[in-house]
Amino acid sequence: MSYDTIITCYEALRHRADPAWIYVDCRANMADREYGHREYCQAHLPRAVYAGLDDDLSGPVIPGSTGRHPLPSREQLVALLARLGISTTSQVVVYDEQAGQMAAARLWWLLKWAGHEAVAVLDGGFLQWQAMGLSTESGEHHNPPATFTARFQNRLLVSADDVTAVLGNPDAVLVDSRAADRYRGENETIDPLAGHIPSAVSAPFAETIAADGTLKPPLLLKEHFHRRGIGAERQPIFYCGSGVTAAQNILAYVRAGLGMPRLYAGSWSDWITDPARPVATGSEPGTLHP
Repeated sequence: MSYDTIITCYEALRHRADPAWIYVDCRANMADREYGHREYCQAHLPRAVYAGLDDDLSGPVIPGSTGRHPLPSREQLVALLARLGISTTSQVVVYDEQAGQMAAARLWWLLKWAGHEAVAVLDGGFLQWQAMGLSTESGEHHNPPATFTARFQNRLLVSADDVTAVLGNPDAVLVDSRAADRYRGENETIDPLAGHIPSAVSAPFAETIAADGTLKPPLLLKEHFHRRGIGAERQPIFYCGSGVTAAQNILAYVRAGLGMPRLYAGSWSDWITDPARPVATGSEPGTLHP
C-alpha cells in the first residue's frame, strides 16, 4: 500500500525502520531563512533528512523576471531527490510544522510534478508528532544517494500566459490561496503591489487546516471548495503569493477527491513583474485596480 496525499503520525511511525521509506523535514519560515534548518537540527523525526524552501525547493530568483520562489529546474529537482535518497520505489513522507503548510506541500507537489505518486504529507506535521510524545532525533541525518528517474507531468503546470488566456472564461476558475485581506489588496507586506488576478476567487489555504493542525476531513474540504465554485468541471488553476502555499490548497483539493488541478507556480509575485498584466482589488473577483 502506498500513501499519496496524507499519512497519520501513527502510520508514519510504523515504518520508521523501513529503508524504502524516506522522511523529509521541510520546515520553513519566510521571515527567517535559517529557521527551518535550525529547528531540524534541534529535533526531527527519526531518519529524516532536510530540504530547505529557498535552497532546495526553489530556483534562483531573478528580480523583475520571476516570482519570489520560482520552481527549481528539472535537473536541479532530480539531483535534489537523488541526494535525499529518494528513488522511484521510495515511499516519501514530507512534513512541516502543520498539515503541509508551507514547504512540505511544495515538495509533495514537486514530486507529483516529477511523476512520483508515493508521497504523503504528515497529517498535523511536526507539532502533532511532538504532541503525541513520539521520539525525535537531533543533529543531521543523510541518506545514501539514490537514482531517481523523473516522468514530468507538464499538465500540472501553467504559465502567466496560460492564466491570461483564461481571464474571464466562465468555464475556468483561478483560485487565490492567500489570506483574504491580501486578496482584497489590504495589508500587503510581502509583495510590492497589492491585489489579485482579475476573475480569481478567494479560497485561503489556512481554511483547509483544522484547529489541531491536521487537514480537515474530505467532505468538509469538498464543501469548502464547492461553496466557492471550485470543481473539476471548471479546470481550476491555483496560485498564491509565490507558489508555495498554493500547493497546500492543491493538497486539500486532492484530499477532497476532486482530482489534481493545475498550479501557476510563479503566482502573484510573478504576475506583477509585468505592468501590462491586469490587477484587481476588493472582495469581488473582477474589481479592476484604478
